[in-house]
Formats: sequence, structure tokens, C-alpha cells
Amino acid sequence: MRTPLIPNDAPFNEDQRSWIDGFFAGLNASRFGLDHEKDANSGAVADTINILFGTQTGNAEDLANQASSIASERGLSSEVSELDSIDMKKLSQMKNAIVVVSTYGEGEMPDNANIFWENLSAETAPRLEGLSFSVLALGDTGYDDFCQAGKLIDTRLEQLGAKRVKERIDCDVDYEEIATTWLNTAIPTEQKSYENQVSQEAEVVSQKPTKVKWNKKNPFFSKVIENLKLSGDQSQKDIRHVAFDLADSDINYEAGDAVGIIPVNDTGLVTAILDRLKVNFDCSVEGFDKSIGDLLRTEFEIMTPSNDLVTEVEKQARNPELTAAINDKDSLNTFLWGKDILDLLNINSNLMLTPAKFIQLLRPLQHRAYSISSSSLAFPNQVHLTVSAVRWDYRGRLHKGVASTYLADQVSTGDLAGIFLTPNKNFRVPKDDSLPMIMVGPGTGVAPFRAFLQERQEKGATGTNWLFFGDQHKNCDFLYEREMEEMIELGVLNRLDLAFSRDQPNKVYVQDKMRENGKELFSLLEQGGHFYVCGDASKMAKDVDETLFEVVKKHGNLTMDKASEYIKNLKLDKRYVRDVY
Repeated sequence: MRTPLIPNDAPFNEDQRSWIDGFFAGLNASRFGLDHEKDANSGAVADTINILFGTQTGNAEDLANQASSIASERGLSSEVSELDSIDMKKLSQMKNAIVVVSTYGEGEMPDNANIFWENLSAETAPRLEGLSFSVLALGDTGYDDFCQAGKLIDTRLEQLGAKRVKERIDCDVDYEEIATTWLNTAIPTEQKSYENQVSQEAEVVSQKPTKVKWNKKNPFFSKVIENLKLSGDQSQKDIRHVAFDLADSDINYEAGDAVGIIPVNDTGLVTAILDRLKVNFDCSVEGFDKSIGDLLRTEFEIMTPSNDLVTEVEKQARNPELTAAINDKDSLNTFLWGKDILDLLNINSNLMLTPAKFIQLLRPLQHRAYSISSSSLAFPNQVHLTVSAVRWDYRGRLHKGVASTYLADQVSTGDLAGIFLTPNKNFRVPKDDSLPMIMVGPGTGVAPFRAFLQERQEKGATGTNWLFFGDQHKNCDFLYEREMEEMIELGVLNRLDLAFSRDQPNKVYVQDKMRENGKELFSLLEQGGHFYVCGDASKMAKDVDETLFEVVKKHGNLTMDKASEYIKNLKLDKRYVRDVY
């Protein structure tokens, strides 16, 4: 009897277990395209496993590097590449590919996969009959277009004649276990039959990654050493500067990275939900070793309703408005706007759920990532965050953002909070200290650029530093104003363009300042400048992208096609990168 490839107690459902077992049972060397043929000159296996990744926050890249490490341990040659570095000619020459890709925003490709997708989906894309492939997709079931990027690439590769080794696997936010198991079995395991055939010098492009000590399952509990309000009393916002002590953590970060915060849900909301369900805080829940109160505080999302909860409430509540909206994405989003789980339960006072059923319909509580606003060169034993506490009123009840108000309201100086590092390797200061930096970061989007400026100051970089910053009002929303003035005096910040939208009758935004100074902006790009954007993805980043195109087209005297090519080359050269959310 065949030994199962996946242990019977592995945390997968039957469909997942069947998929994985079937996939890896059939994934022998010949099927994957590794036919044991040797290169005539080197004696090495002729075919490389190409591991291609598309990522926004680094998760897919980490998994790609894991795959490369597994291949190396088994004596196989592998090459890790981000998707945008692969043109169609190179793709058409590949024989084996594992694609690991995340979905960003509302079903979008991550930034470093956009160009690849444009080329792959074009009518001019080549036939790929010689390619064997499999896709590992990362996503979030909280969004309608779950794993859409992976689904699109998977389907398009098949349309172009590539051979899918097995069906695509789609991973939710708690992807680590299933993805790691996938990778440990996705690479051919016949090491003994390969080891005499693979040259000792066989190239493995991506080195084995260093094991991460702290992660979202095992966070470092760091002492808060500062929790300061940056915004003024007249501001409509509550912006916080939060500093954590990294002593004894072995956490080494770079400017451009982010910190994951492990939040604790608001006790008031937990109590209100329990009262609504008519359940005591200490009530036990079958299958869990914590009370329902503790589960709601630390283990499950209680702000944003899950799709499963919305569906169940619609079945029971008999609410005409929800029923009318349930099958239309835009209508449902409109219905749910501003509502948390308690609001959803309250649409029908007769609706009741048992503790076990309610917990079953919730999603796991997720960490929130915040861009680091300090340089480790300036603060070697600290890490700083710039956080906007999210609060809003809905039908007379105050609603709070999960992690932002956890940091603002529940964590004081001297308290401990769970954190871990989330690297962002594509979002870095230029390696050449003489190259210009152009940074667009309104509001809390200034966070990584405070870190960038500190980094350049500590390194004695000579390149021009130009920051576009904006918010609502200068007198109460000018974050880090004194620091910016000092950097200007020291010659670190060479130019600062400000856009405070509500200080004049006509609103002014950072993209307006870019347009006004387009000639100088384009000149710095022509000098090899790097262009960075951080902040809101839904509107600001899109407006900035459109404005950059206008600037390049106008001041470069380029056609539409040539301007598009210019922007595309900036992205390929990693001179136009974004940290958007």
C-alpha cells in the first residue's frame, strides 16, 4: 500500500488533500520535464526549474526562495526570477516553471508582475507547448477576486499551449503550512537518481534564505518606548509616532521594510458582540481551549464581516436590502460600507447564532503591516512607525480600526506589543548614493521617506533628495515638520514641495505639485533618478501614476507609446517602485 504523501493529520480538507496527494504522486521527473538528460559538456541536468514570483509585500518571493533551497538540497538547478524580469522570448525557452504569485488589491497583479501579464495576455504572446508549469496563488478570501492574479496566469499559460502539471492551488491569508508542504513536494524528490548526474557546480541562483526567528505565528514582544501624537489638536486625524525597542530581538531591518503588528481587538466591541449573542465572556467553545471572549479578543476578526458570515446572515435575517445586494459586488460593498460585524448582526434582532457557529463563520485575526519610518543606521536598536488611528461613526456608535487604534488607545509607553519584520526588498534607497531620489508620500505615506532621508544622511549620500508631501492643513497635519526643516538646513533634503489640500479654496494635491514642477522632475529622471510612491493605492497612487505619465510625455516630447515604454523601463530598472495600501 502506498504511503500517503501528506500525513493524515495534516491541516487540510479533503479537497486540498486529494489535490496535493494527486499532484505530487504524479509529479515524477519525466512528467515535470526533467528527463535526466545530461548536458553534453557539463554532465549536468539540462533543464533548470524556473521559479517565478510576483509579490507586493514579499510573501511570494519568500516562498520562491524556499522552493529554490529545496531544489538545491536535492541537487537540482533552479533559477528564481521576478515575473517582470521575464520577457516572452525567455519564457518560450523554458521547460519547467513554478509560478508563485500574490493578488494585490481588488484582483490586481502585484507591481512586479504587471509588465509580465501585459505581455503574456497580449495577442503577440508566443505559443508555449514546450513548457510544463504549476501555479501557487496567494490571496485573501476577504476579497471577491480571491487569488485572481494566479488564476489569470494559470489560465493564460494553458491557453498558450503550456502543460499544466496539476490544477492550481489557491492559498488564503494563513498560507504558510499548506504552501510550505506544497513546496516541499513540488520539486522532484528523486535526489539519489540525480546526485550522480548533477554537476557539483550546478548553479542555484537563489541562495537558501536565513530562517526567520520572529513571524506572525511567533512574534517578538517589544517594549513601546514612544507613543506620540504627531497631528495637532485641530486636525481631523490622529496620527501617531510609535517607537519599539529592538534590543535582544536580533531583528535587523532596512529602510523600506515594514513591521507586522499583532493586534488585540477592542474590548468594548467584544463585549457588545457577546451581549448581542447573549453569551458570557467565559463561555467555552467546542474545539478550542480558550473562552469565546478570549477568542474574539485575540484570535478572530470582529470588524470586517467574512463572506461566510454575510451569507449566513442573509439566509436568516430576511433583510430585503441585503438579499437584493448579496449577488452583486458593488451593491454588497455599498450595503456593508461602514458596518462591522455587530452592525451586521443587528440588522435583525431575532437573528441568533450559537457560539460554535459564530466562531466558525469568522476569519482568523490577521496582522497589519506598517511601513517603517526609521533607518537602522540612525536608530540601531529601535524601529519607528507612523500610524493613522482609524475611527468613524456609524449610526451613533464609534467604530475603530483594528491595529491602528490598538496602537493608539491600548498600547502605552512601557507596554509590550507583538511585532515581526516583513521585508520589502524592492523598496530600497538607490545603491548608488549619487543618484537622485524623488519621493511622493502624502499623509502617513511619508513614513518610509523619513527612513530614506535618515539612511542617506547616515551614509553621507550626495544624490539629490526631493520630497512631495501633503495632507489637509499645514498648521496641524504637517508630520515631522521640525525634522524636515532640520534636514533642509543640513542639506539632506534638497527640495520639499508641499500640498495642503484644504488651506485654499481649490484643493491642491501632490500630483498637482508634480505637474507644476514637471520639467525639473523629468530632468532628474534623465539623470538616473529613482521615483518612489507610498500611500493610498485606490486614488492617490493612481493619480500620481497618471501624472508621471503626463510629465514624461510632455517634457520628454514623447508619443503615447514612447512615454509608456519610458515608464515601463523605469519599472523594469526598479527606478519606479511603490509601497501602496
